Amino acid sequence: MIDFNQYNAVVDFYDNQDNNVREDYQHQNILSLEQFKKAKDEITTWSGYERTPLHSLEELAQQSNVAKIFYKDESYRFGLKSFKALGGAYAVANLLIEELSKQGIKAGSKDLLNKTYKNITDKITVSCATDGNHGKSVAWGAKMFSCQCEIFIHSHVSPKRQEEIEKFGATVTRIDGNYDDSVRVADQTAQENGYFTVSDTSYEGYTKVPKDVMQGYTVMVDESLIQMNDIPTHIFLQGGVGGMAAAVVSFFHEIYGEDAPKFVIVEPKNADCLLQSARESTPTIVHGDLETIMAGLSCGEVSLLAWDILKNTVSSFLTIDDSSVGTTMKLLAQNNTPIVAGESSVAGIIGFISANKDVQLREKLGIDKNSKILFYGTEGDTDEVVYEQLVGLSSQQVLKQI
Repeated sequence: MIDFNQYNAVVDFYDNQDNNVREDYQHQNILSLEQFKKAKDEITTWSGYERTPLHSLEELAQQSNVAKIFYKDESYRFGLKSFKALGGAYAVANLLIEELSKQGIKAGSKDLLNKTYKNITDKITVSCATDGNHGKSVAWGAKMFSCQCEIFIHSHVSPKRQEEIEKFGATVTRIDGNYDDSVRVADQTAQENGYFTVSDTSYEGYTKVPKDVMQGYTVMVDESLIQMNDIPTHIFLQGGVGGMAAAVVSFFHEIYGEDAPKFVIVEPKNADCLLQSARESTPTIVHGDLETIMAGLSCGEVSLLAWDILKNTVSSFLTIDDSSVGTTMKLLAQNNTPIVAGESSVAGIIGFISANKDVQLREKLGIDKNSKILFYGTEGDTDEVVYEQLVGLSSQQVLKQI
């Protein structure tokens, strides 16, 4: 039996129903099914591509009194153990192809993979700020497509996450401050040195590359819909800057329109920029150290492009503390089919369980015995040291149980 008493009540909740617009999708200029097809045609040709698993969490569904619960397991994605592999690397490829076109060279990713224009791309440097996983994807893409790379990390990024980026040949620069401080330093350095910023967040005057990053994520969403062979009623999504959530929401919304699932955003209480933006009805910056064990969600400023999609399509926003993170990682490790879930990947499940045990919140969210819940497990043990500390076993030991 799952001990739901280990899950504390939701820290904060914002009901966004009054702002929900149940109509056809209107944001094809940001993310679209047409551009998804282009991303899918590209990414599925990369060496090592395969659909990541979709698990049915039957015991959790039964004890939560819902019909079905699905968990999309991104711990297998391209060996990088994160859905971010789909975004940063895709944006790097597109950027290099565009730069070659400016020199009159019509190239494709196959040319990049074959190092055909390495003498040119090797003079190009891509950079970004990261909590870990996005920077690793950009570094991997830079190595795969033959360009230089510098990644900026902030003071709370663990040494193991830094090491994981460096193994792809990137230069890693650590700065004082939080994630948003590292974004500003990365942007300033790029301007001074002529680097090309490949960020997963958008801001005023910077939108093209983040669109490519988010569009890459939609490959994961398409896979999940095919694998479910069903339509979820609710999707609980990790927050961060909102890029992953926007990719999921845009895909389902463009396909199903007013019949799309209910979307619930879950954030750490110390980094709740999406909830605060919904509450204030405008993009709102959250200040402070933003520290949370859910490192990939340690973001205080929303992506403007993502917010355009999310502000009128997400039904509810809620925040959680760190207390149930290790408990939920262990829960998945002990699943009938053991699942390796990183700290940031379990936020959606924590939000669901905490809200579901609250009778009033369950009712507000419209959850009942017929509900079909979908989670995106966005990372595996991307920090192997932290994973073993929280779970008590390494990922290798967990997977030996299969």
